[in-house]
Amino acid sequence: MSISLEQARTIVDAALAHGTEQGFKPLTVAVLDPGGAIVALARQDGSGYLRPDLAVAKANGVLALGMTNRAIAARAADSPEFFTSVANLAGGRIFSVPGGVFVRDGDGTLLGAVGVTGDLSLNDEAAAVAGIEAAGLVAVTGAE
Repeated sequence: MSISLEQARTIVDAALAHGTEQGFKPLTVAVLDPGGAIVALARQDGSGYLRPDLAVAKANGVLALGMTNRAIAARAADSPEFFTSVANLAGGRIFSVPGGVFVRDGDGTLLGAVGVTGDLSLNDEAAAVAGIEAAGLVAVTGAE
């Protein structure tokens, strides 16, 4: 099972709206399916040109390693050579900061991941969670 385009669009729209309502800097949101393919991507006006790559990397990291960004950060702190090696192997498409969030359905089935970038990492994560919840899905950040 994978996230639908309709769900992905809802996530993107709600995440961007959350950022605007909270006064965040311009955001970029990427929604990936469980295999890492982009289902939806949007960049607000004023968001830097590398932001799409960063948003995808945040979402890709959680999918590729099967762990939350917080767990990736802890692993990177405990074993920097591991993180450096994995990041190199992944072509730099893995980040160890909040903003990449698993998307699950109510039964716990993995549907994909969302990556948000543009503001402080915890604000990025909050926007991702708002988008996921607006789609009626479950966000998993590692802070639960």
